[in-house]
Amino acid sequence: MNINIEEINSTLKTFAQEREWSHYHTPKNLAIALSIEASELLEHFQWKENETSEEVKKDEMLMQGIKEEIADVLIYLSRLASILEIDLTTAVRNKFELNEKKYPVEVSKGKFVKYTQRDKS
Repeated sequence: MNINIEEINSTLKTFAQEREWSHYHTPKNLAIALSIEASELLEHFQWKENETSEEVKKDEMLMQGIKEEIADVLIYLSRLASILEIDLTTAVRNKFELNEKKYPVEVSKGKFVKYTQRDKS
C-alpha cells in the first residue's frame, strides 16, 4: 500500500479530531513529541558499532520496533508540518536545492565534512 503525505495529514487530522486531541497538537508539543520519537528510534542503535548497526535487519523483533519508531517520527513530523501549514514536498525539494549548493559534487564527493568546515581556499 502506498500512502502519500496528503493522506497521512488527512488521516492524522481525523484521528486527532475524533479523540478531541487537536488542542494538544501545538507546534511546541509536536516538536517535543517528534524529538522523543527520534530518540526512541536512536535507542535501537545505541551501543552498536557502525559496522554492526546494519545487522539489525536480521532481527525481526528489533526491526518491528524500528519500523514503529520510524512511523512515529513521520507521523509527528507530518502533523507538525500540517499544523504550521508547511508543504513537506516543497520544503524537501527546496532543501535538496539548498544542499546542492552547499555540497557541490566537486568539493564534497567522498568527504564527510559539514560545508561550514570545508577548506575555503
